[in-house]
Amino acid sequence: MIICRRARGWTQSELARAAEMTQPAVARFEAGGTVPTIPLLERLARALEAELVVRLDPKSSAA
Repeated sequence: MIICRRARGWTQSELARAAEMTQPAVARFEAGGTVPTIPLLERLARALEAELVVRLDPKSSAA
């Protein structure tokens, strides 16, 4: 997310405004201080004009 935000030239405050959240919440998320919910990730993706992809991949079996 930091890469997407910086690619737009946005500050944390600008992303927070676009995602309808607070700058401290963006800072905590970027620092890894919170576990985001799917709805929060959707808001951030929408604000960054990005696609949210959640997938589960099978583990490879040990040979």
